[in-house]
Amino acid sequence: MSVNVLYKTSAKATGGRDGHAATLDGALDVKLTTPKELGGGGGAGNNPEQLFAAGYAACFIGAMKFVSSQGGPKVPADASVTSTVGIGPRSEGGFGLDIDLAVSLPGLSRADAEALVEKAHQVCPYSNATRGNVDVRLTVV
Repeated sequence: MSVNVLYKTSAKATGGRDGHAATLDGALDVKLTTPKELGGGGGAGNNPEQLFAAGYAACFIGAMKFVSSQGGPKVPADASVTSTVGIGPRSEGGFGLDIDLAVSLPGLSRADAEALVEKAHQVCPYSNATRGNVDVRLTVV
């Protein structure tokens, strides 16, 4: 599969989960800490799962807006997506992710909201990247 790349960004991480990450343009700069649940000290900072959850939630709203622009129902201004990302050992070895997306589309009928969410899930780049590799559950709330 080829991708007609319209935008690229680069980030550099040092120190792993207890280090630092920043985009090369300086727009994002975060201290990284390992959660206690994964054997770390917790504390101030972010972890890759938090960054992934925020990115997926924002991207999914963008995907819904794209679908809307193609003739789907209008995405309400107060639409929101809550992305919950879990990490843990896989039965096959290594580690894996588990994702829930709770989508709020105030003012849309349940049928319109569910159709919009399903179509967005087909075009969202995060959904396409995880499809077949990660359990992603979609819920209209």
